[in-house]
Amino acid sequence: MNPLRDAKRLIVKIGSSLLVDDATGQMRRGWLESLAADIAACTARGQEVIVVSSGAVAVGRRKLGLVPPLKLEEKQAAAATGQIRLAHAWQDALAHHAITVAQVLLTLDDSENRRRYLNARSTLETLLRLGAVPVINENDTVATAEIRVGDNDRLAARVAQMVSADALVLFSDIDGLYTADPRKDSDARFIPEVRELTPEIEAMAGDPGSAYGSGGMVTKLVAARICLSAGCRMAITRGEPMHPLKTIEDGGRCTWFLPSSEPRTARKQWIFGSMKPAGTLVLDAGAARALAQGRSLLPAGITEVNGEFERGDCVLVKDTEAKVLGRGLVAYSATDARAIMGRKSGEIEAILGFRGRDELIHRDDLVMEG
Repeated sequence: MNPLRDAKRLIVKIGSSLLVDDATGQMRRGWLESLAADIAACTARGQEVIVVSSGAVAVGRRKLGLVPPLKLEEKQAAAATGQIRLAHAWQDALAHHAITVAQVLLTLDDSENRRRYLNARSTLETLLRLGAVPVINENDTVATAEIRVGDNDRLAARVAQMVSADALVLFSDIDGLYTADPRKDSDARFIPEVRELTPEIEAMAGDPGSAYGSGGMVTKLVAARICLSAGCRMAITRGEPMHPLKTIEDGGRCTWFLPSSEPRTARKQWIFGSMKPAGTLVLDAGAARALAQGRSLLPAGITEVNGEFERGDCVLVKDTEAKVLGRGLVAYSATDARAIMGRKSGEIEAILGFRGRDELIHRDDLVMEG
């Protein structure tokens, strides 16, 4: 098995120190073009790729003449200046391969607030379906905590969780996890594979060590924990070589964190075990049979809506005898669900005044009992 080649959906995270030359503050165009060629090779064989890219502050501060250490508002100003240059660099690099780039600005809060989480996931899914490569940058112009922590590693893991990615690659200035910081301890031993984040593994994390990147091994292990719980494989490797994705695929040194479950299974486990239901949908016999066959829940099969909930909340699904059939993430609020229950999906727009999803609960967002 090749964890990178076998990934249908791949997330690639690039730190500032790889994209921006420390001495000049300029983009490393040659390296970026080599990575773009790797991404093009992945998309050519049918893989979907999302990039999480740092670098906006590093590029923008030079343009504004700002000298570190920067105040928070100076970092936000630098990000505003750098984001447009960063997006243009990605657009230019991937345009050579006829790949459309889409810039998406997110914060960690977007990945943890359920409404914004669903909106972001829907946007990313649509972009991937249309063949684009989303390039995600932290929205530093409005973020505060993220800009202090420099936690794009965790943001990348949240994105992987959000879109049920198969693999996440964190490009770093170190080629993997060691028993200690190899820059300080000559006896540090390389760890090629991790299947569980034990206290011993977590104790191996070191401090941040690069001029621009502010996320060290600690944040990478936090990202690994998120990925493992989401069923997503994660690699830590050195990003400096030209064609860094191809380097991994050809057997280059890296540490792989390997989960015990697949992404969709893990996500459904999360829905089942971590979310408190906010309401109940009662189904007719036909809808109950459809769900048992693995189909989505359509408005036509709903006979009753109980409770008050919003789009994205978890709700219970019951039959007419009050037996719990499962639970899932609902695509409409309770008010809208009451308006469209018992109606065909084609009538939704006329009833609500907007075109939402055809399904009240998509099968990917539904966990059946038993």
